[in-house]
Amino acid sequence: MRIPGFIRNNVLLKMTSLNAPVILVRQFISLFIRRMIAENFGESGIFLQGQLRSLIQLLTSFTSLGIFNGVVKYISEYRDDQEKLKDLFSTTFVFTVIGSIVSAVVLLVWHQDLSHYLFGTYQYAYLIQLIAVLVPFISLQRVFNGVVNGLSQYKKFAKIDLVSYLVSSAWVIICLMQNNFDGVLIGIAATPLIQLLILLWVFIDVLRQYLKIKNLVFRAPMAKLFVAFSMMSFFSTVVLSTVEIEIRNLILRRISESDAGIWSAMLDLSKNYMAFSTILFTMYVIPKFAVVHGRLQFLKEMGIVYRTILPIFGLGMIGVYFCRGFIIDLIFPGFDAMSSLFKWQLVGDFIRLIGMVMSYYFIARKLVYYFVITEILSVGLFYVFAHYFIGQYGVEGVVIGHMIRYVVYVVVVFLMVWYYVSRQAKEKVRSDE
Repeated sequence: MRIPGFIRNNVLLKMTSLNAPVILVRQFISLFIRRMIAENFGESGIFLQGQLRSLIQLLTSFTSLGIFNGVVKYISEYRDDQEKLKDLFSTTFVFTVIGSIVSAVVLLVWHQDLSHYLFGTYQYAYLIQLIAVLVPFISLQRVFNGVVNGLSQYKKFAKIDLVSYLVSSAWVIICLMQNNFDGVLIGIAATPLIQLLILLWVFIDVLRQYLKIKNLVFRAPMAKLFVAFSMMSFFSTVVLSTVEIEIRNLILRRISESDAGIWSAMLDLSKNYMAFSTILFTMYVIPKFAVVHGRLQFLKEMGIVYRTILPIFGLGMIGVYFCRGFIIDLIFPGFDAMSSLFKWQLVGDFIRLIGMVMSYYFIARKLVYYFVITEILSVGLFYVFAHYFIGQYGVEGVVIGHMIRYVVYVVVVFLMVWYYVSRQAKEKVRSDE
């Protein structure tokens, strides 16, 4: 089918149109899986799979020491410089080896304690051991995804994303049909390995063009540059995933496992539709912001993203809110208590989307201090507000805290971005005089 001209001439809309079918298929399958888990295993099943997904998300960042956005940025800048690419991938190799070894050792040594902390039982200690074995593949999948994003190969990325999701979902669905919850958890844990194999199958020729295995050396000439991205990833992914795990445990301790499962269900739904924005931002915003110079150019690019994405997401979120009853009956039957969570979660996510565009400028420009301060603020406020409001409003207090923290976050991020861009503009004027 021919893409309309107004979409073809707008790179961001083109990415959106190409990724939309993939996202819709993923959403449909994901929601089907969530329904089967909810029907067969109830709130407890949703809680357990939510804890596991948060652990995998944490490891996805930590096993490569958080260099994903660095790979995206420098691949887009050095794609035609073989010497720079050699330094880039050698540094990446060192970081992934260190991150993988540390992660695997921690998982193997403390597998029983981690099982009890995450799932409230020692029953899943074997699963933690399995994940430890999968750690190198989790790390490689993250790095190679960074290469795909840095090259803005959004057509190939859409294909990789769709095929890998179909394969991993087939495994989970088969296990659900057999009422095998252990198999479901193993399937979720093995998803990064499946994604890596599909990525290599689709993208191997392009990877060979940029990544020369024989040129790799065990040294890190770009370590100082990557440390900044490691710090940013630590606060944006590792700390956030840890806080999500702790908040589930908080709800479990102070209310019930049922309520912990209800919040996990709401969070799962949120992550599904927000995944669309993350894909677009890493493939478009980071490479674009990495090369923009000056206040006017930055405002122009930011305006393009806002004009293109916000109306689409705004309308979509309004639709989700008014269809919340239908969504609950369709995906999470029996989770009627979710209904009161939607308004706070959706408003919070929309405000978060506004802030994300500006915060990606910090990542693209490697502004570690700004990014870390805003992420500490965001995650810290979430944890504090969740603790405070859960005592007054129960599980609904968690999503109220989610919304309030992003109101504060957006204001702070805007002020910090504006301060930095204005200061850069003034310094340029002085240097030209």
